[in-house]
Amino acid sequence: MDLEHIYHEYFSSVYRYIFSMCRDSHIAEEITQETFFRAVKSIDSYRGESSMRVWLCQIAKNLYFTYLKKERHTVDIDKLDEEQLIDDGVEATILSNEQTHELRYAIHNLDEPYKEVFMLRVYAEMHFRDIGTLFGKSDSWARVTYHRSRLKIIDDLEDKG
Repeated sequence: MDLEHIYHEYFSSVYRYIFSMCRDSHIAEEITQETFFRAVKSIDSYRGESSMRVWLCQIAKNLYFTYLKKERHTVDIDKLDEEQLIDDGVEATILSNEQTHELRYAIHNLDEPYKEVFMLRVYAEMHFRDIGTLFGKSDSWARVTYHRSRLKIIDDLEDKG
């Protein structure tokens, strides 16, 4: 495997995925670098059962959770950028700061796996196939979960007026 090619092809996806969770460019950069370091060390264990992107994102996710445990770090929902929350129909109606805050709150309060699937799809721009693989499920499961997360966000926003 050409490790340099893998790095250049997947760096952006892994970085966006981690950044979507931590909202801190320095932490995302550090974890992304560590992800590729770990991947190089364990490339022989890559069996090809999932795509390279999914494998790398699994490594990155584990590293991020380890980081959180060490640092006892929490995601600051107020650091979220309005443009990064926007996806298709839900967001077209979001115009004011108050509505943006409500959208952030709705996303933040989603239960798992809805929150993570939503974030993987919107922030990391992952394909449903890759999201399903990451969870050990089908792409149909990922589509349904993403759709349900959007409906939960819409319901939450409608409940607040």
